[in-house]
Amino acid sequence: MPRNTDPSLTAYVAEFIVRTRASGISADVMRLGKRSILDGIGLALAGSVAESGKLVRKHLRSLGCATTQGSTVIGSSLKLPARFAAFANGVAIHADDYDDTQLAVAKDRVYGLLTHPTAPALPPVLALGERDRRSGRDVLTAYQVAVEVETKIAEAINPRHYQDGFHSTATVGAIGAAAGAARLLGFDREQTRRALGIAASQAAGLRENFGTMMKPFHAGRACESGVVAAEFAKLGFTATPIILEAGRGFFKAAGGGYDPRAIEGKLGKPWTFAFPGVSIKPHPSGSLTHPGMGLMLDLILAHDIKPGEVRKVAVGVNRQNINALIHNRPTNELQAKFSMQFCMAILLLRRKAGLAEFTDEVVNRSDVNAMIERIGYGVHPEAEAAGYEKMTTIIDIELADGRKISGRADFGKGSPTNPMSDDELAGKFRECAAWGRLPRARAEKVIELVFGLEKVKNICTLTKLLGAGN
Repeated sequence: MPRNTDPSLTAYVAEFIVRTRASGISADVMRLGKRSILDGIGLALAGSVAESGKLVRKHLRSLGCATTQGSTVIGSSLKLPARFAAFANGVAIHADDYDDTQLAVAKDRVYGLLTHPTAPALPPVLALGERDRRSGRDVLTAYQVAVEVETKIAEAINPRHYQDGFHSTATVGAIGAAAGAARLLGFDREQTRRALGIAASQAAGLRENFGTMMKPFHAGRACESGVVAAEFAKLGFTATPIILEAGRGFFKAAGGGYDPRAIEGKLGKPWTFAFPGVSIKPHPSGSLTHPGMGLMLDLILAHDIKPGEVRKVAVGVNRQNINALIHNRPTNELQAKFSMQFCMAILLLRRKAGLAEFTDEVVNRSDVNAMIERIGYGVHPEAEAAGYEKMTTIIDIELADGRKISGRADFGKGSPTNPMSDDELAGKFRECAAWGRLPRARAEKVIELVFGLEKVKNICTLTKLLGAGN
């Protein structure tokens, strides 16, 4: 295939998707990708037992398209056409808001609010890879392409896109999903451009739905949209070849424009996994809670703070944090994931915040609500001045005996500046797998296979371990 000389941005993206080879991706970037894949699979297992997962499977069974030859719906006995398996698994990965997050580069690009890279990128290539009996190396490469396209588009689009209400995991995620599907299916440049055009016209998702089942639904539909886009492009369905940069295209319509410096010539240079990186969450809550949660836990343990000693707490952040964590008095687990007050309260009461703490029963406990009333949350000038590429959180605790304890954090545990070790990541996977009722022996085999994914000859070796009878 001759090298592309088309100046179109969409052509450049398509060229990257088509030409990328596993041999051109560094071992370290591949390793980081495998870590996020393991994390994503664990979250799909945990999300399979969420109420949203049960409702999704009920709907998909009603379609009458289950087949023994289909792709695995993780955590269930259900096998479906790739588009529907990808949808179900995308919903499940994002169900607990425990999935990885993209870091921003520019100061006006909001850290942690760009995308959740893996939720839209992994399910399409996993479902199509299982259907077509592709190797682990093929699936890993397609996943890397999907994440790279998704994250660079998210970095480039004007911040207005997110600030005015679009959920970028849903919108940009659909385009990334199509990129991964096109790469796995071996499309040429023109087929890939059509797939991107089809996917961008399906991109949708509004942040007003944060704290409801629609937030993970967004991720699932992004996955499905990517598969649908690729399947229609393969059939010859037409779409504009300039969907990204056109005056009525994605960047202009969805964000009012974009920063060419963030994407032109930047795909794979460097890979987002290499810089600025991707964060893996230690808690099942919105990423903007995490620096504060890590700091709060450190202060609790360092000073042995007891719940009854706390008179009041002030949590100071930047205004973009306030714009995302919108549930000040949550009444259910989904709202609690977007409540700084709950996240602080549960740590003060339990000194931990895992899957077992984010339940409706815990959220509505009287002691939790009483502690929430002691926690103030607002914009702090110091945090605002730090820049939106950081998640600066400042905590001031006043105790009943008059002592005052304070701290500041810019990033949370799991970020590239303070990453989880492989052992810590495996521990999180085991927690999620157990929550999703996967037998321990199978969980250990999954860990082994994912860390050696490039050596797996048939991805079905992995996916056959991920089904269950729930």
